[in-house]
Amino acid sequence: MGWGLLVVGCFLAFLIVKWVLRSLNCWYYERKLGERRYDLPPGDLGWPFIGNMWSFLRAFKSRKSESFISSFVSRFGHTGLYKVHMFGNPSIIVTTAEACRKVLSDDESFKPGWPSSTVNLIGKKSFLGIFDEEHKWLRKLTAAPVNGQEALSIYLKYIEESVIEALEKWAGMEQIEFLTELRKLTFRIIMYIFMSSESEHVMEALEREYTALNYGVRAMAINIPGFAYHSALKARKNLVAVLQAIVTERREQRRKNSQSVKKDMMDALMDAEDENGRRLTDEEIIDVLVMYLNAGHESSGHIIMWATVFLLKHPDVLKRAKAEQEEIVRNRRPGQNGLTLKEVRQMDYLSKVIDETLRVVTFSLVVFREAKKDVRVCGYIVPKGWKVLVWFRSVHFDPETYPEPKKFDPSRWDEFTPKAGHFLPFGGGSRLCPGNDLAKIEISIFLHHFLLNYKLEQCNPASPVMYLPHTRPKDNCLGRIRRVST
Repeated sequence: MGWGLLVVGCFLAFLIVKWVLRSLNCWYYERKLGERRYDLPPGDLGWPFIGNMWSFLRAFKSRKSESFISSFVSRFGHTGLYKVHMFGNPSIIVTTAEACRKVLSDDESFKPGWPSSTVNLIGKKSFLGIFDEEHKWLRKLTAAPVNGQEALSIYLKYIEESVIEALEKWAGMEQIEFLTELRKLTFRIIMYIFMSSESEHVMEALEREYTALNYGVRAMAINIPGFAYHSALKARKNLVAVLQAIVTERREQRRKNSQSVKKDMMDALMDAEDENGRRLTDEEIIDVLVMYLNAGHESSGHIIMWATVFLLKHPDVLKRAKAEQEEIVRNRRPGQNGLTLKEVRQMDYLSKVIDETLRVVTFSLVVFREAKKDVRVCGYIVPKGWKVLVWFRSVHFDPETYPEPKKFDPSRWDEFTPKAGHFLPFGGGSRLCPGNDLAKIEISIFLHHFLLNYKLEQCNPASPVMYLPHTRPKDNCLGRIRRVST
């Protein structure tokens, strides 16, 4: 009896301490809001210092990633907005299309609000750390070379040649980590666009550092050996050193040959000049390169892998997608060698396969904003200075927009165009990913050649799925690429 009372007493004491600490955390951040705190959305700010990060990481390192948001829904209802304490800041999670559209499109009320740890890793002079006129200028400068008919037509040939070469190489290997090889392929492509070419040794070194960098982006900012963020900071330092050497060498080449023709994005960045005659510093150029090289290969590589896996698991979808690609080849003009941009635009069903993959996977699960002033969103107040986490996963898995949302079904896109804010694979508003068109073309070219000539045999079809830093099989899709008979 005595031991039983002691256990009960300890349990009650734990509950009291837990309640006190959580209440103290709420009081600390809400006390300055005065009467405004009554207009905050429901939720909780978790524990002092760590906030809700333990529950976030626990959910996303398990097989039940959706449990993080569902726990708020079960406790507070389908309100669409929830107050939390994430990545070191009091924040509001927005989970509905209406709220996401408001936050992403209202530049007068919201600015980038990425955690300082993420900004430190990607770069203070990258898009994550700049806004207003500086962002508009740099975005316009960097978006032009990766968009438009002429630019995309130029890159298409290089992408196709790289894809054909990679598939032939993989087919001759006993087994590969499909995702790892895809990331190398997409990294080679983005390196070509930004730097024309670099040695295989340099590309492999950079790609390895990016792997370590990405593991720290969603981690807690603990700069102690053994933690992901500490390793990511070291990777960032190594990346900057390599890129600085490349930038220095390019500047020297241009100094010796001032009449050289612009070749790539690096030349464009070095030639950029605003209305006041200001040019980009090496630090600014390097931060832009770190950001673009990372975003330009991670998302494409993962989406190609998942699209391939989904096709493998849905033979009816694969059959229809392959038939479309065969039809494109049959209708090709005599003597034509390789794909054209027009043919890529005609891949209607394959485009639906890609969109459905983007929806189901939701590569970027969240983006961060910060309220410039007190803002009312869907009936709740977002206080000035608080972070806003735009939760794409909830939007893409809304059963009212996407019936049976966990089901992979490209046919759901037949005669269906989602309303604004309901499909956000590349973000939205003024910060919509500038390379989204290039990414979809890159994915389409790969799947075109894969569907016509190859198949994937996974070694571990039931491999557990990891959700951080990005959704992937634990074994990186270990398997074999085999050429199919035609």
